Amino acid sequence: MYRLLAIAIAFSFVLTAADNPSRSAAGTVLAEIDGVKITLADFEAKRPAGLFQARNSFFEAEHKAIDEFVSDYLLIREAQKEGVTVPVLLERHASASQFTPPSEETLRVYYEGVDTNEPYEAVRDKIIEAIRTRRLAKAKTAYLQSLRSRAKISFPVPPPRAPISLKDTPIRGTAAAPVTIVEFADYECPYCQQIQPVIDKLLADYAGKVAFAFKDFPLPMHAHAQKAAEAGHCARIQGKYWELHDLMFTTRQFEVPQLKEAAKSLHLDSEAFNKCLDSGAQSETVKAHFEESQVVGLPGTPAFFVNGRLINPTAAVTYDALRKLVDEELAAVQQAKGAAAGAGLR
Repeated sequence: MYRLLAIAIAFSFVLTAADNPSRSAAGTVLAEIDGVKITLADFEAKRPAGLFQARNSFFEAEHKAIDEFVSDYLLIREAQKEGVTVPVLLERHASASQFTPPSEETLRVYYEGVDTNEPYEAVRDKIIEAIRTRRLAKAKTAYLQSLRSRAKISFPVPPPRAPISLKDTPIRGTAAAPVTIVEFADYECPYCQQIQPVIDKLLADYAGKVAFAFKDFPLPMHAHAQKAAEAGHCARIQGKYWELHDLMFTTRQFEVPQLKEAAKSLHLDSEAFNKCLDSGAQSETVKAHFEESQVVGLPGTPAFFVNGRLINPTAAVTYDALRKLVDEELAAVQQAKGAAAGAGLR
């Protein structure tokens, strides 16, 4: 009982400390130079996103630690309900005692995929133990998931949000949509090309609820990415940004003559487009997008922000990952509306 109470108190303390406004109070002194105090407000006035990556890294580590803490809490609580210890609880509900080793044929197939010079007989028991350990881990994960599904769990600590500028940034969908996804991308990036159908599907599935903004992050190793980005903005001047954007991702042809031909096929004013592209008239727009990607510390492309929340840029972005954040943001909007309506009635 005491251990469970201690966990509950500690968990409450963690949430309170994590949500403490003093941790990010505008008046917090960050440095002092010859007697002049530099506050957080001073810093953020000059570099609004300067601390974003640090805060985001801390948030992810904090969230992971708290999430593990929640799992321990649920296991201890369930063990107390059944009057047993946690190990006994796991043995009862996620036990490897019922494990039946695979057939010899299956084990030999598994052995063929193992990088070893030892004979099958020498590693057979190790293979069985590896399979047993893996199944035990899966059983424990499934049991924990069942406990989580029966509990009402929330994480009050808000995620950090990057202040992404939408100046000179084309937006697809309803600008007033409750959720805005911003992608920093490079037309020549193969991963950006591969993710495009995912974006199209998400926008179709959440029509009217999600807006999509595309920001240029031409990578130095891609020789034609800069001009492709400029071409998009040259087309934007003539009101056909998304037409050329989609065509470039489809054809993947980025030589300047090819870009000019693509613009011609979309019935843009060729003379105006070519002059814009050749002169580099939109290079500063692209540069501003690129510099913003550096300010928020993006390591590469594609990188996605959902209402300012960064999706882990080191992991593969999937439809499910994007949808999860979109659903969370939509739920938060509805909750805020409900709270506002409730406050209005009082």
